[in-house]
Amino acid sequence: MYLVHTALRPDAPGRVLPYGARDLLLAAARPEDGVEHLAVHRGAVPHPVLGVFLVADSLAEAERRAAAFCCHALAVEPQFTGWSLAGIAVPLIAPYYERLLSEPSEPSGPAEPDGPADPFGPDGPTGPSGPGPSGRNGPGAIPST
Repeated sequence: MYLVHTALRPDAPGRVLPYGARDLLLAAARPEDGVEHLAVHRGAVPHPVLGVFLVADSLAEAERRAAAFCCHALAVEPQFTGWSLAGIAVPLIAPYYERLLSEPSEPSGPAEPDGPADPFGPDGPTGPSGPGPSGRNGPGAIPST
């Protein structure tokens, strides 16, 4: 699955996406588009952005499918008259995770026989002297609430 960002440009400055834009666009998706999920970022600058999650065999195919989906959806949905595809970009998170997956993992040390250590210590969540630095309301293993 790929995430492709597509920017939508209105024909007039200040124009906003129609109400229910996500559902309207998803209704126009075709099986060959491979769209699995759609996120609408109305406040993106300079234009609203769609986060199109889709299935494809390659990044190039994902970009092609996202462009085809958007162009088709904008053409068939009357509420998007005057909107056009302004650009396509793939967030650069994939190279980071691909690098992590390709690096050999280092042993993390001996495993504990009964699972991870108790974050509250042997005296329970408040410690021997009540709530404090290592207790529930301090900066211990569990964040303060």
